[in-house]
Amino acid sequence: MTSSPLIVFDLDGTLVDTAPDLVSALNFVLQREGLPLVPMASARTMIGAGARKLIERGLELDDRTMSARDIDRLTQDFIGYYKAHIADASRPFDGLFAALDDLEGRGFRFAVCTNKLEGLSKLLLDKLGMTKRFAAICGADTFGVSKPDPAILRQTIAQAGGEVSASIMVGDAGPDVGVARRAGIPVIGVEFGYTEIPIADLKPDIVIGHMRELPGAIDNLRLRSLR
Repeated sequence: MTSSPLIVFDLDGTLVDTAPDLVSALNFVLQREGLPLVPMASARTMIGAGARKLIERGLELDDRTMSARDIDRLTQDFIGYYKAHIADASRPFDGLFAALDDLEGRGFRFAVCTNKLEGLSKLLLDKLGMTKRFAAICGADTFGVSKPDPAILRQTIAQAGGEVSASIMVGDAGPDVGVARRAGIPVIGVEFGYTEIPIADLKPDIVIGHMRELPGAIDNLRLRSLR
């Protein structure tokens, strides 16, 4: 029996605009160290590789380096602060719920594959009332690998009860395109996320500028696969 088609989403910058709360947590730890705050415009493109990398990138903006032990300390403090403020200002992108309702009504199922920690991902989606929409929510610590390693995507699909051959990835940045290509599944890129390189330059199969375009993009990809 063929499983229902599965759409696998990145989280930060794809499903949810998490930048306000992530940057707030980053600036909390930087300010405590007596370092300059990072402007939102600069920080948005640094999101997507996990908390530790976000802190390292924040330090790089001020040409600062720290020992691995100090970065470990800042990372733990970041996570503690972020956990307490995870949904203060983070919100689903406009049009998301309508798109999911449309696709779910046509038999699609959903999963999340993110480089965010699994516990934080579930907490955020719980706070936003979205958890029950996803058959699996997997993070960088779920399987011990991060995007673009294809193992995280393949195992997310398996945990959701899906099949690689019936799955589509949706993301906003290089790791999402990379993981989809390495896993051998098509990928839709969103223009409203967090990436220094324009998503179109990363050559996903289709690019969308608003979540209202997602159902049509999914239909387009499925038609291509039948040719």
